[in-house]
Amino acid sequence: MKQLNRQNFPAKSYPTKIMQFGSGNFLRGFIDWQIDYLNRHSSLNAGVSIIRPRPIKKNAGPSMNEQDCLYTTLVRGLNEQGEVVEEVRVIDCVNEEISIYDDYEKYLGLATNPDLKIIFSNTTEAGIEYLPEDKLEDKPAKAFPAKLTQWLFERFVHFDGGADTGVMIIPCELIDYNGEKLKEIVLKYSHQWELGEKFENWLAASNHFCSTLVDRIVPGFPTTEKQALHDKLGYVDDFLVASEYFHFLAIQGPQSLVDLLCLKDTSLNIKVVDDIYPYKQRKVAILNGAHSAMVPLAFMAGINTVGEAMQDSLFETYVEKLIADEIIPTLDLPKQELEDFANDVVKRFKNPYIHHLLLSIALNSMTKVQTRILPQLLKYIAVNGKVPELMSQAIAAEVLLYSGVRNGQTFELADSQKWLELMSSNWKKLNDNAISSQQLVDQVLSAKWHWQQDLTQVPNLSKCVTQALDSFLKIGVRASLLKVIEA
Repeated sequence: MKQLNRQNFPAKSYPTKIMQFGSGNFLRGFIDWQIDYLNRHSSLNAGVSIIRPRPIKKNAGPSMNEQDCLYTTLVRGLNEQGEVVEEVRVIDCVNEEISIYDDYEKYLGLATNPDLKIIFSNTTEAGIEYLPEDKLEDKPAKAFPAKLTQWLFERFVHFDGGADTGVMIIPCELIDYNGEKLKEIVLKYSHQWELGEKFENWLAASNHFCSTLVDRIVPGFPTTEKQALHDKLGYVDDFLVASEYFHFLAIQGPQSLVDLLCLKDTSLNIKVVDDIYPYKQRKVAILNGAHSAMVPLAFMAGINTVGEAMQDSLFETYVEKLIADEIIPTLDLPKQELEDFANDVVKRFKNPYIHHLLLSIALNSMTKVQTRILPQLLKYIAVNGKVPELMSQAIAAEVLLYSGVRNGQTFELADSQKWLELMSSNWKKLNDNAISSQQLVDQVLSAKWHWQQDLTQVPNLSKCVTQALDSFLKIGVRASLLKVIEA
């Protein structure tokens, strides 16, 4: 069987207009997949030089250059009509992968390319860091922002600070306002290395550090299907990457990005916005919030995966009602846009190709309740003057989850030691009739060290959660939730 490369499978070439830090699954299945689409459906005509930002070590994996940077994307999921789809495409927009530790001069040489106007990155959340020991003379510096500062200074010097020689820097690392954080550290290196006021003025005036919100599940190479996929494709591809059907990219940046990326009239789900916050809030509240609310309920009802839960009409209805009745009314985006996103979320949960174990998702779930459910719960109460019933069911199920027992069988939870000890101690007291269920709930809700407030002071919240917990203990999660849904 032939290897995927440009000799065996001739492909189009594009001039290098984009530099990308990182060659991992996410960037290849998300950013490069979109660049490839724009090359095919617009006038973008952009090739990508990928920078391998870490040293190549033994067993670190092959270089993309071994396949002439061709690879296959396998997009699977439910489309807009709710139909199961599987789309295969060979991505040909990547021109080269440069190992910055093996060819630092080639990396710096990209700074002299006047057509290179965009930089993407995904160096993991830990990648946007400041290391004070980094120096301009290092080849290269260790931290990603320091490497970027070296490149930007090289570009500034080469073009003599020309006003039109700046770039759009679009980080995809999963931290809040990643562009602003990256810019802050680049400026810190500039001060430390004494690169001068003119350079810093050029950074501010000619370059844009764009914060982003990225959203797509990219599992990577489906190793269990390796031989079957190669047989189906008719070639060997060691860089094949699978992803879900849904994708969304919000870029906080100037509207000139629309023209630079040729986004007009595209069907890609990309928005260039003044502030990504409403979209982050939408994702956290609807996608993450519904996920985290459903997990303890479904798991304690005997279900093991998200897919199984969404095939169950009770939990499918719960998720849809939770989003429509209790989450969407708390958000500040157009209702139709929120409803469209909610429909996408439900389809993503139903994706038959992705198998999410509920117990794995329950990792550190007390923190997930704090960040994903609590803000909407408090806003709902403030607006409506009552406790949202479906959210209170989720919190009660969360308390039940930390009993560590399902259908008479024990299971292990992963969370902070403080939560595990507190919950274990109080569940033992409840089982020994030393405290009431109300007191157990109050122990959870009054944990100011976690919630940053005493939630027992929220009118009727403790009462509603306790009533739900009592019902779970008496008739089970399924029967209890069914009564609430049918009410």
